[in-house]
Amino acid sequence: MLNLEYNVLEDSLSDLVVERKPGAPKLLDSDKSPPAKKSRGENVCENSIAASSSTEVMDEQIWKDFPEDLIEAVIARLPIATFFQFRSVCRKWNSLLTSPSFSEQCADVPRVNPWFFTNHRHVFTGAIYDPSLKKWHHPVFQFLPVRMATLPVASAGGLICLWDVNQLNFYVCNPLTLSFKGIPPCSDRGLAPAAVGMVLNGRTTNSGYKLIWLDCNGDHQVYDSLQNTWTCPGVVPPSIKLQLSLDLRSQTVSIGSTLYFMCANPDSVVSYDAVSGAWKRFVIPSPKHLTDRTLAECGGQLLLVGLLSNNAATCVYVWELQKMTLLWKEVDRMPNIWCLEFYGKHVTMTCLGNRGLLMLSLRSKRMNRLVTFDVSKRDWQRVPDCSFHHEKMRFWDSIGTAFFPCPTALP
Repeated sequence: MLNLEYNVLEDSLSDLVVERKPGAPKLLDSDKSPPAKKSRGENVCENSIAASSSTEVMDEQIWKDFPEDLIEAVIARLPIATFFQFRSVCRKWNSLLTSPSFSEQCADVPRVNPWFFTNHRHVFTGAIYDPSLKKWHHPVFQFLPVRMATLPVASAGGLICLWDVNQLNFYVCNPLTLSFKGIPPCSDRGLAPAAVGMVLNGRTTNSGYKLIWLDCNGDHQVYDSLQNTWTCPGVVPPSIKLQLSLDLRSQTVSIGSTLYFMCANPDSVVSYDAVSGAWKRFVIPSPKHLTDRTLAECGGQLLLVGLLSNNAATCVYVWELQKMTLLWKEVDRMPNIWCLEFYGKHVTMTCLGNRGLLMLSLRSKRMNRLVTFDVSKRDWQRVPDCSFHHEKMRFWDSIGTAFFPCPTALP
């Protein structure tokens, strides 16, 4: 169940919620159960609708029978910050977080751009970036010790999978509502996963989700949230397992129910279908002079993002996989004027999000740049600097993942 204590939610998301104006309705008692939901043909507005302006009042006789499913459809399309503000209007709107019908309405809304969850590699102090507002948020994750080294490794349906490096445990949480769940340890607890993927069983988290754990030896396990257990479904084919050399710097990509992992020696991409359990391997040569690289996706298309270094020049390139030829085709590159900042410097690249809107951390000895790239619009943007709260740590050694914000997602 979600933690619906207002002081926890509103304090941790204080920068997400617009300050309530004087005279606005106050929160109702949380111990009172919300009114029962009514059908389209019944009266759905139990309270009078607020005036549209100081001089004009909406006709109650017209709006009192407004269908509730249409109300949910409208609220589901509000910006995330506005939704959290509207929750304080009445108990009914606050209860939408646990409403299955509202969860389906949210699933019908196309999410254009993801948000980004990032964390320092050595201390858990997460930060969330909203690209639409170009703003960083700093929620307080009270369910995890501050000094725990926990890394975001995958996401699906508004949920984020965290990996505890020290205790070798998994957690799944919704970074908006701060609800979380500890995942039971798998049988190979002593081994750290080389790659982790996450997919939904259906359209929303109400249908459950799966975590796929894979190591460099080809051993894998699958966690099903509905069964709350780890299983070992089938085996990796020997032709794939013997040549499995995972590229640990590349993030896993999920398209539908299929996960994609990048491998090296030789350059290839391995896929796993979480529904059928089928494994496939595609030998795809990488571009020359490519250093740091990672897989990405946009609109169901597989992408490759990486640094090309030639002599003293370094630039970020983006390629799209051609399905007929199994070759990478260049689609864009970072603006040349930005590349000049790294001329003659040793640069490393870390991908903090690889879904449609990419976030990249470009670092040299005395410089760190955060940039985003909108694949569909071919648009490069700089990201404002982010300082972590604890010990004034800056964004020098971070890891992250992209997620589509969903306030109704349950871990």
